[in-house]
Amino acid sequence: MYVLFEDAGKFMAGRIMAEAEASAQVELDSGKRVKVKSAHMLLKFDKPAPAALLAEAGELSQTIELELAYECAPDDEFGFGDLAKDYFSNNASTTEQVAALLRLHEAPHYFRRGGAKGRFRKAPADIVQQALQAIEKKKQVQAQIEAWSADLVAGSCPDPIREQLYKILFRPDKNTAEYKAVVEASKSSQTAPLDLLQNAGAIASPWDFHWQRFLFELFPKGTGFPPLQAPAITDDLPLAPVQAFSIDDSHTTEIDDALSLQGLGTGTVTVGIHIAAPGLALSPGSPIDQLGRARLSTVYMPGYKITMLPDSVVQAYTLIEGRDCPAVSLYVTFSEDTLEVQSAVTRLERVPILVNLRHDQLDGRITREWLEGEDQSDHADVPVSRATLAFFWRLAQTLKARREVVRGKPENFNRPDYSFKLERDNNDTPPSGDETVVIGTRQRGAPLDLMVAEAMILANSTWGQWMASLGVPGIYRSQASLAPGVKVRMGTKALPHAGIGVPSYAWSTSPLRRYTDLVNQWQIIACAKHGATAALAAPFKPKDAELFSIISGFDAAYSAYNSVQSSMERYWTLRHVQQHSIESLDASLVKEMGGGIWLVRADALPLMFSVMGAHNLPRGARVRVKLADVDLMALDVRGTVLAHLDAEGQGAGSEEAEQEAEDDDNLPAGPVTIAVDLNDSTPLDAP
Repeated sequence: MYVLFEDAGKFMAGRIMAEAEASAQVELDSGKRVKVKSAHMLLKFDKPAPAALLAEAGELSQTIELELAYECAPDDEFGFGDLAKDYFSNNASTTEQVAALLRLHEAPHYFRRGGAKGRFRKAPADIVQQALQAIEKKKQVQAQIEAWSADLVAGSCPDPIREQLYKILFRPDKNTAEYKAVVEASKSSQTAPLDLLQNAGAIASPWDFHWQRFLFELFPKGTGFPPLQAPAITDDLPLAPVQAFSIDDSHTTEIDDALSLQGLGTGTVTVGIHIAAPGLALSPGSPIDQLGRARLSTVYMPGYKITMLPDSVVQAYTLIEGRDCPAVSLYVTFSEDTLEVQSAVTRLERVPILVNLRHDQLDGRITREWLEGEDQSDHADVPVSRATLAFFWRLAQTLKARREVVRGKPENFNRPDYSFKLERDNNDTPPSGDETVVIGTRQRGAPLDLMVAEAMILANSTWGQWMASLGVPGIYRSQASLAPGVKVRMGTKALPHAGIGVPSYAWSTSPLRRYTDLVNQWQIIACAKHGATAALAAPFKPKDAELFSIISGFDAAYSAYNSVQSSMERYWTLRHVQQHSIESLDASLVKEMGGGIWLVRADALPLMFSVMGAHNLPRGARVRVKLADVDLMALDVRGTVLAHLDAEGQGAGSEEAEQEAEDDDNLPAGPVTIAVDLNDSTPLDAP
């Protein structure tokens, strides 16, 4: 005697070995014995054998027309045997009964489960109709998927996929036909999705892919600005008795900061740090503020930038030469001999801007040797005197040394900063990706760079402490210690910044480029105007939820923008490798990745990539690497170690190497990842 039973939604059959009142022991064809409850038994039979029964019934079930079965079935609850008798004959065989059971079970849109095993009830007619429509729609969608997939494999991209390309690649709804068509085409053609889509013409070029991805993720509404008029500064500002100068590169249009010097040679000198003052005209909540709040920072990349504020607004407040510019000025008085700080005062004023110096034009001439008198060249075309620049150089070195005492160790300037220049007529439009790129180096801590950097650190730290002393909240950057893994954080409290070596640090010196600086400028202006009562007049009050919202938004945006800049720089670095047919590079081992793979940093290019063949070498060891082909779509290149360049036993295992490795953790070093999962088996939505 055999029995058909249901277990976990599956129909099984086997020989009854022993039977009790509430259950039976059943032996399956596999030899396995199972205990089956009486309630799960659907049919007892003598023949055919279980395997033959299920096979024959399964084949026969597919001949049952569901529409006819629905018409034949009783309106009340019925058993599968009842349907078999109505559909086949009153003497329905065991095979026919099981065929009816299987067909009923696989058609929930026609028949619903009843109150017991093997019992069913007809679904309402309107539900059946809806289900049939859904099934037909599903068939049509599947047919569309197959058609689109065939088009992609044949080298043509359907318009619906082209229109949703970057959503499919980076933020997909895996239930959509467009996504499934890409997955199906990739599988059937055994082609990686990016290669497939590029072959089908969906991606115009690797550069266009990276540019459109950037716009999709960060500027889905475009990068343009609505027409807005920059409001005038109406404050009656006194004219400062200084001649200030700025130091930026040649492409900078948002000139936020300038310097001045008074009293040189008198024993007491006053350094002026002058910051563009859009905060005197703009107000929180105004239309232009809303633009800044939406973007939060200027986005930089080689050969192009997307400004935080419209250029017409920037030009209204930038510290351009030959103009008396409204500014928030910090005057710090020093002993000329010891360079000890004697006092600091903040003023709102108009500052005459003598000149906008460009360090990329002057770094080769305004050197340490020239500033310290070893080089007596007469740079008569530099409108700022050697004595003034020499003082700022001495002050910068002193301020840096004092910060390093607080840090507990010197700042590492061993690695150069890289500059990217694209050879094209102007930088007003996005690059095409085909430009020739020139990668230059600029050693960190170059004199002009250090002068500006130390002056800005002085201003940001001084203003941060001043706001805190008046009870006025600001946006601060802090770092609890230099221990590995301790990151810089943003908050509203004036906490120490161990990495810089200052008691507090509030970004305040780039209000045309960073929204946090504009917020802090509003707070500083309140301090300058109201003094001890500034906390009552400042736009943002202590524990203001808006400040925390700004910090959260800025953190996310700034991280995303830095990632974009790094990716674009990686693109142009790889283009440089292609344009110069570079086949090998010298590099240093940074991190072991497992499986015999090491992450390396190129010595002469801003490039990190993975290599094979660095077995038994220490971190920091220098190697010569043969490069494989560059993949501009994936932003990837790999290499194989050709030679170990260090003497036997050498390699950087020092604290310095550890710090450099930690600094490198956030640099892009591998291929671009997309969200298309070829192992995904998400079904189309069932009816």
